[in-house]
Amino acid sequence: MIKKELLRISNLVTSFRINDQYYAAVDDVSISVKENEVFAIVGESGCGKSALALSIMNLHNKSYTEVKGNIYFKDKDLLSLNVNELNKIRGKDIGMIFQDPLTALNPLMKIGAQIEETLTFHTSLSKKEKQKRAMQLLNDVGIQSPKLTYEQFPHELSGGMRQRAMIAIALSCKPSLVIADEPTTALDVTIQAQILDLLKKLQKEIKSGIILITHDLGVVAEMSDRVAVMYAGQIVETADTYELFSNPIHPYTRSLFASVPGISSRNNEEEPLHVIQGMVPSLLKMKRDGCRFSPRIPWITASSHEENPKYHEVKPGHMVLCTCYRDFHFYERKGM
Repeated sequence: MIKKELLRISNLVTSFRINDQYYAAVDDVSISVKENEVFAIVGESGCGKSALALSIMNLHNKSYTEVKGNIYFKDKDLLSLNVNELNKIRGKDIGMIFQDPLTALNPLMKIGAQIEETLTFHTSLSKKEKQKRAMQLLNDVGIQSPKLTYEQFPHELSGGMRQRAMIAIALSCKPSLVIADEPTTALDVTIQAQILDLLKKLQKEIKSGIILITHDLGVVAEMSDRVAVMYAGQIVETADTYELFSNPIHPYTRSLFASVPGISSRNNEEEPLHVIQGMVPSLLKMKRDGCRFSPRIPWITASSHEENPKYHEVKPGHMVLCTCYRDFHFYERKGM
């Protein structure tokens, strides 16, 4: 069965103003998300994942941000819409689970009132119907005492409960697209598993497409259908989840996998895990030409990189940026 395309991003560039100059945190990104699909975006902190999510929701401060390209949601270009048009879509058709619910939730409003605020804006439900819907949502996200939580403020809840409340708000209008930005960050392992199970359960019920932003490859393996690997503002590799995990090709993807226990392909378990040299560059120090990952893999020769990196389809649907993926001696030397 062919899934319908929900979101198509074309040549997106999101730049932040620093000292009166604009620097791209998201640089020429093109991806698509289908209905009833989990599309994961993975990479280290500082790679541009959250900047991409906020660009889709059009939540960047326009005084300091410049966004170019196209973001089509059901054939509407979100970047061309005014605030009123966007507000009809945000919360109703596109829901977002923010990285830190404590800062995303209003500290002066009770949880029930925050859920009902979305329902008030996007539905014509009566006060009693909104209250009933809010209670049902709190129950659906696994909160054991919905009546109590309904009357509580965010600071009175644990991290896991705040995240559940955030999910309830994001899913209150049954959006066709959900953006989950690091939905399990700072939660303990047990709560992480519960939140992920909850997302999968709710997705099956409302058939939403989900953009899952994370740096946790274990979460990606468990949850996603397709994956985009992001580095320094660019998508460096995209493939179906099974294909990517069985055949990672870009040196950055290989390096990520080799640095994670249980995913690394090392033969000798006594060998130390691979450590990626250096760190993601800041916007001010980011390379604007050539392969951006090259400074962290000096053992790959300059001739292996493209001066102007392009995407190469190594298998149907499996795209890789730059020809450096062909340097197989890299994998042999690093034991990957």
